[in-house]
Amino acid sequence: MRRRPSSPLPQRHGLDPARLRLPEGPWATIRDHLVERLPRVAPERIEMLMREERIYDQHGPLKPDAPYAPESYVWFHRDLPDEVPVPFEVEIVHRDDDLLVVDKPHFLATIPRGKHVVETALVRLRKQLELPDLVPAHRLDRVTAGLIIFVVRPEIRGKYQLMFKDRVVSKEYEAIAPHDPDLELPRTVESRIIKEKGVITAQEVEGEPNAVTEVSLVEHRDGLGRYRLHPLTGRTHQLRLHMAGLNIPIINDDFYPVLHERPLDDFSAPLQLLAKTIEFVDPISGEHRRFESSRSLSAWSSDGEQAPATS
Repeated sequence: MRRRPSSPLPQRHGLDPARLRLPEGPWATIRDHLVERLPRVAPERIEMLMREERIYDQHGPLKPDAPYAPESYVWFHRDLPDEVPVPFEVEIVHRDDDLLVVDKPHFLATIPRGKHVVETALVRLRKQLELPDLVPAHRLDRVTAGLIIFVVRPEIRGKYQLMFKDRVVSKEYEAIAPHDPDLELPRTVESRIIKEKGVITAQEVEGEPNAVTEVSLVEHRDGLGRYRLHPLTGRTHQLRLHMAGLNIPIINDDFYPVLHERPLDDFSAPLQLLAKTIEFVDPISGEHRRFESSRSLSAWSSDGEQAPATS
């Protein structure tokens, strides 16, 4: 198997350049292929990037008339979207030569995607800690706060990512939701969840369950409950869907049971969901590891102030 060539471009703003493999095809120039392959980028912009020597192959910058070369690679940095700064910090819980464990705030995405690129935990940490090879071992929704594990050394990232794929990591979440005195808890919730590409929400459908969550009530007061959620699987929006399915949707959930649009610069009502603990046997050292978030949910603050439930 032929090894992919390394990028001739360094990271920019903590981001790796985009890499495209050029397939067999009828294009006379690389510019013609990029115009067809990148329809969201104006042809004039592609030409400008090439004239400014910002699109590279493994030998160096490419001119607009560079001939097409199938089975080769090109690299370039995408234009960054206009982003709303997220005014909350990522807290470092643990750092060693292999792992970085952080406590992510609400509203900060884990990795670059869509409208969130620089304002993501990965890009912030790469720049802040000067760790250009840092990668997440798993992900956490942008609106969910709590623990994320990043891998420091590229050669071992697969071992940690495999832990999550094989579901040998134990995770517990905390959530604030309405209290229903008639709901029997603890209980195990099972359902089948699907997420269609291009659709913002997931949904529960008929069929063999692929999502399992253990739900228990820790305490309650003034119509609200503090819940412990233990997911045994990792489907998209699983905890939020299961809580909504019990008719106790998580406070400030803009997706379930009803989708509400919220401006990206509105940080006033964080989803009351926190990745509280994470526990596993380290695949490198064999050591038992357990980490806990120091964050608390605002709807269950020590002074008793509680956020209103969303309708």
